[in-house]
Amino acid sequence: MEDPEFTVLVTASGNGGHMALRAVGAVTGLSLWRSKVLLGGAPAVILEKIPLDAAFVAARRLREAGVSVAVRCTWCDRTVPRDEAPLDPGPCASRYWPTAHCQANSLTSCDCEFCDAYGPTGLAPGLV
Repeated sequence: MEDPEFTVLVTASGNGGHMALRAVGAVTGLSLWRSKVLLGGAPAVILEKIPLDAAFVAARRLREAGVSVAVRCTWCDRTVPRDEAPLDPGPCASRYWPTAHCQANSLTSCDCEFCDAYGPTGLAPGLV
């Protein structure tokens, strides 16, 4: 099965100034000028279709620079809490992945056919 992907969004440019521009540049690989354009167009997508761990690292770096960001699941379109706590189990609208298998989800058990055949995989940390 494919892993869910996540998007990092800038929700507001904030008051980070030069630090914010450098953080956006470091996370995206963009020049300072393009980072300024991106921040000026907030809300805007900074990174998309990345694993949850990478999204958390990018979001932390941007927040430390004063940028307001959100991490969203591309499958269920829910925002992961700022404290990186797992999401409540519903309502996940993924067409590809059982709700319990979303890395951002708090479910600890699953009754899907895959888990019945191969055992639980991709469930909340510490369960496998």
